[in-house]
Amino acid sequence: MIYNYRTKGTCSTQIDVELEGNIVRNVKFTGGCNGNLQAIPLLVQGMTVEEVEKRIGGISCNGRGTSCGDQLAKACRAAYEASLQQS
Repeated sequence: MIYNYRTKGTCSTQIDVELEGNIVRNVKFTGGCNGNLQAIPLLVQGMTVEEVEKRIGGISCNGRGTSCGDQLAKACRAAYEASLQQS
């Protein structure tokens, strides 16, 4: 399942998350800092939604109260919850 998440408070504007159950298979950011947004998807690939939330949820960028990593954690949770609704 691929889930499209509209970000809030970050340079990136959208995150596309592909899950298999609760495992992150693929992530694609739209907008944002190119280098970081190439690295983050590679680092979280194969993690569970819970691992992503634990490791990068709550990270703040420049005092914004959120970050691309934090938004990714939220996107993974939203994608997982949406997949449960479809079952």
